[in-house]
Parts: sequence; structure tokens; C-alpha cells
Amino acid sequence: MKKIIVILAVLILIVGAGGGYYISGLGPVDPDNDELVAVTIPQGSGASSIVHILDEQGLVKNLNCAKVNARIGRYNGLQANTYMFSPSMSFTEMMRAINTGDFNYVSKEKFTIIEGATVPQAAESMAKDLNLSSDEIMAKWNDRAYLNELIDKYWFLTDAILQDGIMFPLEGYLYPETYFVSGDDITIEDATASILDKTDSVLTELQPQIEASGMTIHQFLALASVVENESLFEKDRPTIAGVFMNRLNKGMMLQSDITVLYAHQKKTVAVSKADLEIDSKYNTYKYTGVPIGPVCNPSQGTMEDTLNYEKTDYIYFFAKEDGTVIYSKTLDEHIKAIQENKWY
Repeated sequence: MKKIIVILAVLILIVGAGGGYYISGLGPVDPDNDELVAVTIPQGSGASSIVHILDEQGLVKNLNCAKVNARIGRYNGLQANTYMFSPSMSFTEMMRAINTGDFNYVSKEKFTIIEGATVPQAAESMAKDLNLSSDEIMAKWNDRAYLNELIDKYWFLTDAILQDGIMFPLEGYLYPETYFVSGDDITIEDATASILDKTDSVLTELQPQIEASGMTIHQFLALASVVENESLFEKDRPTIAGVFMNRLNKGMMLQSDITVLYAHQKKTVAVSKADLEIDSKYNTYKYTGVPIGPVCNPSQGTMEDTLNYEKTDYIYFFAKEDGTVIYSKTLDEHIKAIQENKWY
């Protein structure tokens, strides 16, 4: 029955609107645009789901024609992978590539930015995987002229990233993800564009909630980055975010060890009294509000947990050696929790 319906649909297209309509609908979105787009096809994807994946990437000219072709195209060998397609390719060309796993279209290079990574760590990962120089990457990411170009291009980047005291301008804006790129001469600019395009899609989705929070994008990412690195387990993120929101709403200092360690650019468990004295606007033991900028690159999950934080009366928290978090409503409770559970 389904096969008959599909055949009838094709006949209607051919007879009613003309074969030219169907053929044109399977053509390229933009014959003159050869810019490559990474398209990830998950394991077990069927032809119909692939149509929607390609459409979401802006690679389908006519969705109805593509759906019909997916049904009658005999695509029986669809292979999961990340492919590099462009708007200049026809729908059938892309489907044939996916159906055969054509290596000519498979992304050959990738790099990963992990959740909670800092800009220097992101540069190291990118350099290692793409055979670039981390020093050159860092120099480019600190180049004021280049940063101004990025500010002009991306709505979420503002002059806030150029404030005096900012350690790494793009901190917080390099979305943690595995990025697939193609080409023998991969540039820092191309790789950075791939990252910021992903950041754009994530922040655009969350923009209404961020605006409703009363925070700027920069302030929000600063707070989310603290939540990212203060939370060992995902389940604690909304509660920890709530603790920080309570402190902000009461005009208290965040007093996050993570921000102090970032100011010192070091990783450790114990923060000394001497560490707390550093005069940096990242130091939330010295300055009220969120730090001057993000202290890492947070994930979308952490961003969402920060926006949808758990509303409690907790003002303090302490993480035990096993990662279990003890929450307290008063300073006396907090001190008691530390005395009974301190492990460093």
C-alpha cells in the first residue's frame, strides 16, 4: 500500500507540476556556493531522517521532492559518518555519497574541545589534531584586529571580550564539541569559524532565556563557566547554579575557588590564603558579581542548568572527596560540614 502511495505521489508530481519541478527540487540549493558543511549521520539513520539532517544544514532545495526521492531512491546501504557537503551539490549526489560511504566526501580531519576546557587547552587540542602551532593559534586568538572582525561577524561577541583584565578574549565562546573539517590547508581562521558557528547556534537557541535573566551574554557565560567547573556531577549543576544565584541576589561575593585558580592559571585542589589575595577581577573573593569573563568553555547542558537553576535556600556548598556535595543554608552549617569532611 505504501509503495502504491509513493508511486502515486511521484505521478502527481510529474503529471501535475511537470517532471521539471521534481528534478529542479533535487538540485543544488546554491550552485555557486562551494563552502563545505560538516554533516554527521548517526548510526542507524534511515533515508527519511537523513533528509531532515541535510535540510537542517541548509542543503535541501525542496523538502517534499527530497522526501519522495528518499522513498524511491533505493538507498539501502546508508553509512554513518561525518561528511563534507556544500550547497552546490544536488540532493541525489549527497545521498549517493552517504549510501556508498564515499571516502571522497568523508571528513578526514577533526579536533575536540572538551567540556570545561580553557582557551589554552582548546588551542593545544586544535594544534595537535590539525598539525598547527598552538603558539600561532593563541596569537591569532589574541590579535585585536582579528577579534574586532569576529565581533563584527557574530552577534554574541561584544567589546566585553576586549576589557582590560581579560586573560583570553575568546574564553567561554569556544563551544566544547568535536569538529570535523576538510581540506589540506586548514587555517586557524577556518577552524575558529567552525567553532563560533556552533557557538552561534547554541546561544541563539538560548538567547530569549538569557535576555530574560537580566544578564548580558558575557555575564551569563561567566557564571555558566563557574558552574561548569565547580560541578563534578551533572546532577549537582542546577543546585550549585542556584547557590551562586542566591549569593548574587543577596549581594554576596561568589567566593568560587575556581575563579581564583583561573586567575593564577593553575590547577590544584587546595587554595591557600595567599592565593586568595591575588588582585584580579577574576577573583570572586575580592570582587562582587560574576568574574570579569568566563573561566572555561561551558557546555549547553551547563548553560541550561544555569538558566533553569534550582531554587533553594542554600548559600554554601562543600564537595567531599568522593564528589558528594553538602549544601548549607548558614555559615555555621557550612563550617561544620568542612570540619567534618575536609579531605585536602
